[in-house]
Formats: sequence, structure tokens, C-alpha cells
Amino acid sequence: MEEKQAGRSHKLVVNNRKTSLVTGVLDVLSFDLNEILLETEQGMLMVKGSDLHVNRLSLEKGEVDLAGTIDSMSYSEVHAPGKQSANILSKLFR
Repeated sequence: MEEKQAGRSHKLVVNNRKTSLVTGVLDVLSFDLNEILLETEQGMLMVKGSDLHVNRLSLEKGEVDLAGTIDSMSYSEVHAPGKQSANILSKLFR
């Protein structure tokens, strides 16, 4: 069953900047009325706007339904904490 979840695809659908369906969601890290932070198969997804709500959340299926006024959506890469600290140390000792 875990193999299915690891190979899950990621899809982002936005309708009229008012609702959104996101698949391939691994976790909801934080949310409030102005910002929602999701961990997805393709990296971290930051949704910014106003009056944002998580209408439906199913981590088993990896799906999230969002509502509100969506102003922006941006991705960033997921960095493993161990790798980042190792890179810093390797730069110090060059």
C-alpha cells in the first residue's frame, strides 16, 4: 500500500481563483485565512490569498480542496535537514 502512495502523481486545478483541488498532497503543514502551506509530491506549495479555507482533506488519498480568494501559488523544493547541514559543513572545510 505504501508503494502506491509513493508513486502518487501531483495535480493542481484552480477554478476562477475561488476554489482549488490539489492531489499528491503528503501533509498540510500550516494554514490560516491568508496562507496555506502544503507538502506535495513535487515540493512545498504555498497558497496565498484571503479568506482561505481547507474544505476537504484526505491524506489517505492525498487530496485537498481549498476555497477562498487565491492570489498566488508557489513551489519550493523540499530539503532534507541532514543534507543541508552536511553541505554547510563541507563548505566550511573547503
